[in-house]
Amino acid sequence: MVREKVTVSTRTLQWKCVESRVDNKRLCYGRFILSPLIKGQADTIGIAMRRALLGEIEGTCITRAKSEKIPHEYSTIVGIQESVHEILMNLKEIGLRSNLYGTCGAFICARGPGYVTAQDIISPPSVEIVDNTQHIARLTEPIDLCIGLQIERNRGYRYSIKRPNNFQDGSYPIDAVFMPVRNANHSIHSYGNGNERQEILFLEIWTNGSLTPKEALHEASRNLIDLFIPFLHGEEETLHLEYNRHKGTLPPLTFHDRLAKLRKNKKERELKYIFIDQLELPP
Repeated sequence: MVREKVTVSTRTLQWKCVESRVDNKRLCYGRFILSPLIKGQADTIGIAMRRALLGEIEGTCITRAKSEKIPHEYSTIVGIQESVHEILMNLKEIGLRSNLYGTCGAFICARGPGYVTAQDIISPPSVEIVDNTQHIARLTEPIDLCIGLQIERNRGYRYSIKRPNNFQDGSYPIDAVFMPVRNANHSIHSYGNGNERQEILFLEIWTNGSLTPKEALHEASRNLIDLFIPFLHGEEETLHLEYNRHKGTLPPLTFHDRLAKLRKNKKERELKYIFIDQLELPP
């Protein structure tokens, strides 16, 4: 765990990580401050950041399992301690990290007796398992367990729609929790007197280990910037933003480059639409 003393800047707006810890492979915590802010700004930023952290960051998880030997979701299989439903719930909790574009396939092949864990998942190189020790099932007899998996990268939460035809071919959808941020809170500390009263914004972030809290904060900030970029354009312009669902690390000057280009275009438009009586020509 890392802790730092909170120091408040009275000049420019600054952010800082004041606490960081890894409770286990699937739970990371970070605490950040942003200051100095005038009254009301901390709440505005805190609410927007919390919503972006919980709903705008993409994550990866298992969304479907398939096995021809499974007759029904709530059935049991001889030689396996867990029911089929319990195995699906264990697969739902597997933490994954990836740079996927859409979906990909993976599979589990294990032979008992013994424990089946996340380490037994055979996946493409683009997919990384956060915690290889996560439990999936226990085989009590010398039987083979083979399960095909569908892995997907997306955002938010998606409830699985169970249709009868899915069960006929041994395919079972799994509720998808794509959100890498498990929880996010913000609090505000006010200081100063009268008109000089200022605020400090505290952000607390818990992640599932596929992202660090600092990476989640950066990703949420980039997503918010992309949402506000269109308002910097005139009404006669259209901005074709590509919401890349699988962003890599953006260069730190991306936003400033865009802003400089917008200002240049604005000056060009002003010259293009100027009227002759505004030129102040000599008589």
